[in-house]
Amino acid sequence: MSVPWSPERVILKEEAIELIENQFPQLKPVRIQVLGEGYDNSVFLVNEQFVFRFPRREIAVKLLQVENRLLPVVAPMLSIPVPDPIFLGMPEGGFLWPFSGYKLLGGKTLSSLTPEQRMLSVEPLAQFLKTLHAFPINKAEKLGVPYDELGRTDILKRKPMLEANIEKAVDLGLIGGHELGRLQLFLSTVEKPFEHDSKSLVHGDFHIRNMLVDDSGRVSAVIDWGDAHIGSPAIDLSIAYSFIPAEGRDYFFQLYGDVSFEVKKIARFRAVYSLIMLLLYGDSQKDERLVNEGRTALGLALDN
Repeated sequence: MSVPWSPERVILKEEAIELIENQFPQLKPVRIQVLGEGYDNSVFLVNEQFVFRFPRREIAVKLLQVENRLLPVVAPMLSIPVPDPIFLGMPEGGFLWPFSGYKLLGGKTLSSLTPEQRMLSVEPLAQFLKTLHAFPINKAEKLGVPYDELGRTDILKRKPMLEANIEKAVDLGLIGGHELGRLQLFLSTVEKPFEHDSKSLVHGDFHIRNMLVDDSGRVSAVIDWGDAHIGSPAIDLSIAYSFIPAEGRDYFFQLYGDVSFEVKKIARFRAVYSLIMLLLYGDSQKDERLVNEGRTALGLALDN
C-alpha cells in the first residue's frame, strides 16, 4: 500500500556525483555521503561543505523551486539561519528534475534534549516566527509562494485523517494506553471548523525533524522549506507545542504577540497531527531515534 513518503525516483550517489561535477565543475572532485532523506528529497553532504537536495517525487519539484525563489530573500531577515540556495541544478541525462545545493548549516538533529535545553530556544523561536509571519504577503505572492491548497487547518478533513493514523500507530505499538487516552481527550475538544482567517507567510512544516540545534541544545537552523506557503500562522506555531515545554509557552506567545485561544488550539492540533505522521514514518524507516523523539514531542504537545 502506498504511503505519503513513497519515492518515485531515488537518485544514486554515483548519479549525484556526475550531475554535480558536470554542472558545478568548481566542486570537483566531488566527495559525497548520504546525509538523509525525507518525504520529498534525497539529501547529500558534498565535500563536507555543502548540502545538495534531489527530489524523490515529481510533486517535490515545484516545492523546491518555491524554496529557491523564497529563501535568498527571507534568509537575511531571519534571526535563525536557514538554507540559502547557491547551486541551482538542472535536469540532465536520466534525472529529469532540477536540484539545488547550499552551504552546510551548523548544528545537528535534536536528540534527547532536557526541558532546560528546550527552554533556551523559546526566545529565538518566537522572534524567528514573528519576523517570518510579518513578511509582506504581496512580496510572497510575487515570489510565487502558493496559498494553502491542502486544507492544512481544515478540521473536518484533517481530524478523521488524524484519527485513522492514531489507530495505525496503536496497532503498531507506537502509542500506549495512557497516551491514547490523552489523545482522545484532546481530540474531543477539537470539533468546530477553524474560522480564523489571518494569513501569513509560513514555513509550513515546522516540526522537530526540520530543526537543527547546537551543542547546548539551542535551535541553530531551520531547514526544509518545501512546504512554505501563505496560510494560517497556526501551522508554524505548532512548534510551541511539539518542542517547547508547557512552562515556556506563555513566554513564547508573549514574545511572539497576541494569539487567540482558537489559533493556539489549532496549533496544538497541527503539532499532534504532524507528530503522529512522524511516528509512522520513523517506524516505517526503522528509525528508532525518530520514533523516540516523536514520542517525547507528543507528550509535550499534550501537556497543558
